[in-house]
Amino acid sequence: MTGYGRGEAALDGRSVTVEVRSVNNRYLDCSVKMPRAYIFAEERLKKRVQQSISRGKVDVFVTLEGQEEEGVTVQVNRPVAEGYLAALRELKDTYGLWGMPELSLLSRFPDVLTVEKAPEDVEAVAEAICGALDAALTDFTAMREQEGARLAADILSRGERIEALVGLVEEQSPRTVAEYRARLEEKMREVLEGAQVEESRILTEAAIFADKVAVDEETVRLRSHLAQLRAMLEQGGPTGRKLDFLIQEFNREANTIG
Repeated sequence: MTGYGRGEAALDGRSVTVEVRSVNNRYLDCSVKMPRAYIFAEERLKKRVQQSISRGKVDVFVTLEGQEEEGVTVQVNRPVAEGYLAALRELKDTYGLWGMPELSLLSRFPDVLTVEKAPEDVEAVAEAICGALDAALTDFTAMREQEGARLAADILSRGERIEALVGLVEEQSPRTVAEYRARLEEKMREVLEGAQVEESRILTEAAIFADKVAVDEETVRLRSHLAQLRAMLEQGGPTGRKLDFLIQEFNREANTIG
């Protein structure tokens, strides 16, 4: 079944948002899309998804917004800056240029200024992301349960219709044999032009026909399948594959009856 869930968590002044989306699929196919810097948490997220979802093509989206205000420092790379300055002075002296290098120019050269970030607590980050995922999965599961309840109600209503039709078949089946016997007797009288018709011959033909069109076994199996259908839906949990097989059996019995 399709589903959607969203969860949020806080992490050092930043907000973590996790969205879970799913569409129908025969097996579980989970993909995680998140900033590359936090890829270390991917496997942990997938394991959590596997614990909650058994089937579906599941996409997990992780977003982190906001910046850490602490732990970031900007430093001057003195050897690099001095190298650029020396090179600029050499250009000035060699080609007779005038002026001194501007600060704005020097600061734009690569690696003159370096930004260093304090090592992040990987475990804390992973736990925050997983916390947001758990909230998203709770939301996701609630949505799927609502959809499942509606589908179950629809399937059960169709099962009641099938059961009513099975009752009509069981009621009509004996009449079919009686009607065949009447038609057979009338046909034989027409062929024999009013002569006496052997009752034993009619009984034999009617018995052969009754055996051919008997659907007792099929209606009994259909009622058994209906009972299994109700039991599956009452148990809850993943039942898609079992239901798929059971519906094939419904079709088999219905085709035989037809």
